[in-house]
Amino acid sequence: MDKKIRVLMFKPGIDGHWRGIVTVAKALTEAGMEVIFAGFKSIDSIVEAAIQEDVDVIGYSVHSGAHHEWTRKLNDALKERGIRDEFLIIMGGAIPHADHENLIREGADGVFSPGTDTRDIVNFILENVSLVSRK
Repeated sequence: MDKKIRVLMFKPGIDGHWRGIVTVAKALTEAGMEVIFAGFKSIDSIVEAAIQEDVDVIGYSVHSGAHHEWTRKLNDALKERGIRDEFLIIMGGAIPHADHENLIREGADGVFSPGTDTRDIVNFILENVSLVSRK
């Protein structure tokens, strides 16, 4: 039997607005993934949680306008630990489409905006999680 995909989801810092991340978490759960919803967390605590929870995907939602900063911080923290390639990184929130390409260059594997069909997020994970190193 295949290992169930494990997804750690969080809101960086004290970034408000929960509706989107809760909706995505529900869709991933309904698709058979195991979702660990961490709430508001710092980057360091998320990296630790990702290691301890043995997740495949780290997902976060940003509505504060600091999406570039949070993406760089998460990517840098994972690289410093030598584990960046062990996780698929997805993000969403109030992010202008013009920023998506830069966010991918800065470390996100997938970027999703409000209105994205949750099936597209599920399919993105299913199609890409095998590209990360399996533990």
